Amino acid sequence: MLLLLLKLFWTFFLIGLFGFGGGYAMISMIQAEIVNHHHWISTGEFTDIVAISQSTPGPIGINSATYVGYSSMVNAGYSHAWGVMGSLTATFAVVLPSFVLMLLISKFLLRYYNHPAVEHTFSGLRPAVVGLLAAAALLLMNSENFGSPDESPWQFAISILLFAFAFISQQVYKMNPIHIILLCGLAGLILL
Repeated sequence: MLLLLLKLFWTFFLIGLFGFGGGYAMISMIQAEIVNHHHWISTGEFTDIVAISQSTPGPIGINSATYVGYSSMVNAGYSHAWGVMGSLTATFAVVLPSFVLMLLISKFLLRYYNHPAVEHTFSGLRPAVVGLLAAAALLLMNSENFGSPDESPWQFAISILLFAFAFISQQVYKMNPIHIILLCGLAGLILL
């Protein structure tokens, strides 16, 4: 039990430390560690985590850590109380690096903000963040989220149409993202 809590802490500490670009950039890292490496949860559970984390208030990385911490402890056969302890451990671990880094950065960044090394570092991080966000989007484009043209052509067609609607509504018409989420959710409820 303590070994699992330590593994949860270390895993989410590393995710928090190297998760540049926010929660969506962390999604691919979380899936690689939690689903593929440690096998604490299944791919289906991870998809549920992403959906729940997006629909609840707060950052997606922190919400995911909370849910994974709980699920991994309960899936390992421990009680719900230990599941709560797993949630607290994973959440604290994913937040700790950002907290410490922000304290350090706030102390030194204002002094050296215009230094060429700092400017080059931020210039190098921008493409990496775009790559992490693209990786997260590609990881979520699977048969569990979109369906499969072979197994469920109706679900696949509706999913593609909703994706296209959301993309065009946001990029072309600059529609409010909350309205897009509500409309796509309503359409999914009615059509699927």
